[in-house]
Amino acid sequence: MDNEHKANVKKAAASRPSWFQLVLRQDTLTPEIRSHRCDGLGTDESPFIVTFFPGDPRDPQQFPRWARWLLCIATGLVTFGVTFGSSSFSSIVGETTREFGGSAELGTLGVSLFVIGFVLGPFAWAPTSELFGRQYIFLFTNFAHTAFNVGTCFAQDQATLLVLRFFSGAFGAAPLTNAGGVIADCFQPAERGLALTVFSLVPFLGPVLGPIVGGFVAESVGWRWVMGITSILTGSGLIMCTLSLPETYAPVLLRRRAARLSKETGKVYISAMDVNKGKGLNTSFLMMISRPWLLLIFEPIIFCLSLFQAVVFGTLYLTFAAFPIVFNEARHWSQGISGLAFLGQMVGAIIAIFYIIWDNNRYIKKLEQSPDHFLPPEARLPACMLGAVAVPIGLFWFAWTNGADIHWIVSIIGTGFFGFGIAVISLGIFNYIVDAYTIFAASALAGAVVLRSIFAAVFPLFTPVMYQNLGIHWASSVPAFLALALTPFPVIFYRYGAAIRRKCRYAVQAADYLKQARKPADDTIISKDEPVKEKEATV
Repeated sequence: MDNEHKANVKKAAASRPSWFQLVLRQDTLTPEIRSHRCDGLGTDESPFIVTFFPGDPRDPQQFPRWARWLLCIATGLVTFGVTFGSSSFSSIVGETTREFGGSAELGTLGVSLFVIGFVLGPFAWAPTSELFGRQYIFLFTNFAHTAFNVGTCFAQDQATLLVLRFFSGAFGAAPLTNAGGVIADCFQPAERGLALTVFSLVPFLGPVLGPIVGGFVAESVGWRWVMGITSILTGSGLIMCTLSLPETYAPVLLRRRAARLSKETGKVYISAMDVNKGKGLNTSFLMMISRPWLLLIFEPIIFCLSLFQAVVFGTLYLTFAAFPIVFNEARHWSQGISGLAFLGQMVGAIIAIFYIIWDNNRYIKKLEQSPDHFLPPEARLPACMLGAVAVPIGLFWFAWTNGADIHWIVSIIGTGFFGFGIAVISLGIFNYIVDAYTIFAASALAGAVVLRSIFAAVFPLFTPVMYQNLGIHWASSVPAFLALALTPFPVIFYRYGAAIRRKCRYAVQAADYLKQARKPADDTIISKDEPVKEKEATV
């Protein structure tokens, strides 16, 4: 028996496709996949229903652990390069303005136009990733983003520089939504929290490190090398994703499998997620391109939590314009040294990592104790509630201790609370949206990214005027009051989120849709007289 068991294991291992086969082909078939019994008769009236099965080598959630974490790191590296590039430009505004001419506000547009690209990009890349898959969209947008970054290194006038920055942001927006979709595709809820901990801090650490690195690089070798380093980062992420990122989106994988099985056998196969759809590509594309708007406008969960996150991220980008005023002008720090003021936020984020790891262990223990091994998305929000308190504390602290008559370390400590708060808020909201919308995670995150990006683009534009008219204390207090007003949002959704979700059509459809994809083969018996009926996930 032992020898027979070892032989079966060896046979299964031998038939498992290599990782590069998975990367190169989305419709990979193995002997196990070909021999798996599908429900149905293989006819037009009763097609074979294609689903994932236990031990399925092409199911992303059954990839080896090392492979799933490799994908988390690869998508995180790409997202880090994008967010780093969004803020590093703030350190070279003075140099580009002196070289090309124009006002300080015009120079600041290099940051704002990049972030405005974040507003437009997700409405194209998130829905197309849910129609054509994550892999192709990821590689195409990363290539274009890197190319536009390289172009900024050689810009010869302000107009060219600003146009390149806008398109760089528009194509760079894809990882901000689609990377979260990849993680949702690959990780079960018990592991997803830690994976999202690694990933969700990237959109925060990138903007914080950008001005620090950019300040010293610009001071030593010039502003073009700041853009050069950004290009190297994004190019490295592109190479890593090209070599390691297979398709991970379940509906696309099952659709590709069904098409290949149909071609090879002459029988009719159909993805479990496409049963009873019968809609053309154009209709599906229109449905998906509108989905982020519908989620943002009509799903109160998405709108309210996105608004909360938008204020926090708008404040983060406000600091890119505010810190030079507070530390360069008021304290007369050099360009490179003033970038070190962002270290307070980074230290706060690092502390948040340890807290989030502890909180994720708490979540796993509760999940294991649950009778059905399931916890509602609201179980992700306690960390978010703590962050909602830390953000206004940190902002008010910074606002009233940033004068030149108080030692600089006091105000930097205050920014540490802000850094901690924004990190745990990002993770809490990210986890909540992914758990609540699963199969629609990319579109749901697109709505959140768009509102966040609007605030991040607008806040830096009025910062210089606001600080000039209100002074550094009251101007720094304005975002603190906004954050304070939104503090109850996580508490409200923790208490009433389940009831609200039951009235949100996409949250309900997401749960049913994913359940159908992983429905055991023997749960549904399909015959010619009794075809499968599935509630269609429509707009």
